[in-house]
Amino acid sequence: MKLIIDTDPGIDDAMAIAYAAAAPEIDLIGLTTVFGNTLIDQSSRNARFLLDKLNLTVPVSQGASWAWGRDSHRASVHVHGPEGFGDVTDIPDLGKNHHMPAAEYLVEMARCHKGQLTVCAVGPLTNIADAIALDPAFSSNLARLVIMGGAVFCRGNVTQHAEANIHNDPIAAQSVFDRPPETVLVGLDVTMQTLYQGSDFDALAKQSPDFGGFLRDISDFYLRFYQDIADQDGCGLHDSTAVIACSHEDMFETVETGVRVVQDGPSVGRTVPDPNRPAIKVCQDVDAVGVVNLFTERLSSLP
Repeated sequence: MKLIIDTDPGIDDAMAIAYAAAAPEIDLIGLTTVFGNTLIDQSSRNARFLLDKLNLTVPVSQGASWAWGRDSHRASVHVHGPEGFGDVTDIPDLGKNHHMPAAEYLVEMARCHKGQLTVCAVGPLTNIADAIALDPAFSSNLARLVIMGGAVFCRGNVTQHAEANIHNDPIAAQSVFDRPPETVLVGLDVTMQTLYQGSDFDALAKQSPDFGGFLRDISDFYLRFYQDIADQDGCGLHDSTAVIACSHEDMFETVETGVRVVQDGPSVGRTVPDPNRPAIKVCQDVDAVGVVNLFTERLSSLP
């Protein structure tokens, strides 16, 4: 399966990219970057660093700096740390970005690999909305779009109503949901079931001393956030669960419905089922133990 991850690395993004690198059924052909957990230049730098650490030679194409209708963005420093990788702040700036901006790169890759390319969006949906606006054929050229976002049947995380990726650009998210490719929405409804604890990171580091050790080190900050804010012993494998859904859809229970994104007020960013909008597959249950075990198994194969 040919895959592009649209990402804002980010601790859970690093985990997802590592999973894609380790999964034999995935052919990771590129990363596109977006604002979100980090500022856009940090997202791209972190993406290039991760690829180098994973010994992968694939392009990184830089995308949107902020949401539709805005002119700035504030990174989630309290969740992911000042540079996106928790307490690890000395991140080398390696290599260069692809010459095409993310939306153009996505359109071009979908055209070149028509019917074969899956895009997994694990940040705000701005780049995806830009690609759809740039080329109406983008949606039909994709095999599938898998989105980590939303909280359709549960409470949110950035507010009680909204999940962070959708909340960060509700206008772009609605644009995507209104003109969707074949789409699977992997939201907090399932990702909060796939908890990974400190002991899991410690065990992973023993199996994969280099990259697993790196994930253990950057996860400490993330785990403290979950403990302090949510009183939760572990973090959800949010982005990794979405990447796993790209190739293991049988591990998920879905319902087909349209989705409306609340655009203003205290519920801004809330994802509401709406049968009058184009239907997408919304995950509502998951084999959580299977996802966690698969994640550990695949990443244990890394150096």
